[in-house]
Amino acid sequence: MAFELPKLPYNYNALEPHIDAKTMEIHHSKHHQAYVTNLNNAVAGTDAEKLSVEDICKSISKYPAAVRNNGGGHYNHSLFWTLMKPNGGGAPTGDIAAAINTAFGSFDEFKTKFAAAGTTRFGSGWAWLTASGGKLSISSTPNQDNPIMDIAETKGAPILALDVWEHAYYLHYQNRRPDYITAFWNVINWDEVNKLLKQAK
Repeated sequence: MAFELPKLPYNYNALEPHIDAKTMEIHHSKHHQAYVTNLNNAVAGTDAEKLSVEDICKSISKYPAAVRNNGGGHYNHSLFWTLMKPNGGGAPTGDIAAAINTAFGSFDEFKTKFAAAGTTRFGSGWAWLTASGGKLSISSTPNQDNPIMDIAETKGAPILALDVWEHAYYLHYQNRRPDYITAFWNVINWDEVNKLLKQAK
């Protein structure tokens, strides 16, 4: 198998009460696993079998919908898990704090704009904070698209991502997506965000 489900860096219950254990278990072991399985099936016997999921995403316009949906799903979720941690959240520190203040004026203003990107994404999709050319941008993508894809409206290196598909929150929050987005601020792994910002430079 070319692609594998990554292990979570914490237990399924580690992000409680903000993200419940059952949601994490289903999200990781069922949804993400399905993207991995379907991506492997979609690339079987093609040149894409030898590529990284990042390289596939970067030239996604060359591939059929099954590769776009499942390749994006695998890349997005693999990143998403690392961007959360137990006892995370709070105000950012280090380079990302300074970069947010420069780009958005304040952390509160950034939170408002990032939350809006997630809340106003119609249907299923993602909210993103990306770095490109030393500048930060907020955007959202439909379905399992992401900012490294050659078809993305806003391109850049993702440094923060939020899954706003219903499967990410429905068990606990039902249709209250804004409540789930508010909870996300309590689990962000700012150390990882800082690491990704450094890599993006």
